[in-house]
Amino acid sequence: MAGAQLRDTRRRIRSIEATKKITRAMELIAASRIPKAQARVIGSKPYTQKLIEVIENVGAAGAGQHELLERREVSTVGLLIVTSDRGLAGAYATNIIRLAEMRINELAKEGKDVILFTVGKKALSYFRYRGYRIEQAFLGVTDTPGYGNARQCAQNVMIQYGDGHIDALEAFYTRYETAFTQTPVRIELLPITPPELEQGESSSQISYEFEPSPEEILDRLLPRYVEATIFNMLLEASASEHSARRRAMKAATENAEELIRHLTVQANRARQAEITTAITEIVGGAEALAESK
Repeated sequence: MAGAQLRDTRRRIRSIEATKKITRAMELIAASRIPKAQARVIGSKPYTQKLIEVIENVGAAGAGQHELLERREVSTVGLLIVTSDRGLAGAYATNIIRLAEMRINELAKEGKDVILFTVGKKALSYFRYRGYRIEQAFLGVTDTPGYGNARQCAQNVMIQYGDGHIDALEAFYTRYETAFTQTPVRIELLPITPPELEQGESSSQISYEFEPSPEEILDRLLPRYVEATIFNMLLEASASEHSARRRAMKAATENAEELIRHLTVQANRARQAEITTAITEIVGGAEALAESK
């Protein structure tokens, strides 16, 4: 019995050691991707800030009417939900899905229809399984999102808004704050609220001469603003995903090490019991031989 227990324990140790190698490798891969993801988040902000500055100046010139600024009675709301394509990132996807589902329930109580636009397989699988209406799904973009991915997503949602299929668009993503802090958030994306610079930032208030008219310039700028906003969301979500995966894999590696230590103690005890049993049997046999002489 002791021998069978020892073999089973050693088999479990080998299996956990193999798992530990995988989790350790995934932790290192995620850790190596975090600095690049952080740099992309930081690098994308000046473009958005300059867009905000120009839109403010164009708006001040009297161009205040645009399809994307139009507020109308809301009967159908679109939700853009950004999760991940892969798992093993702890509660990263679960937290944003829970926040979005709470909002869906609130809108249902208000008697409003909901159309979903999902980014990542996690959101697609979850909401499709539960029978929600998914208008468009974007897959394979969460690991290293590019501006082309953001443009494709923005064009789809703006077409839906312009055609009147949705009256408002809300976005759900995970905001990257630090390597240890990522916060699921909801923002209103459409209609566009006239942007304001964040606290601590100052607009240069440049005096522009507009050619062509401010209305035509705004017609080009506002779609770019939506694209840039979605791009920032994708970048922050990507950085958050890598950080969450690194923490999850680090915890899994530490748990594996602790379990291996525990099983090693069990294996040593089983081995000791096996040796003790063997010695007892040898001594017993020797005594029986001595008594028979």
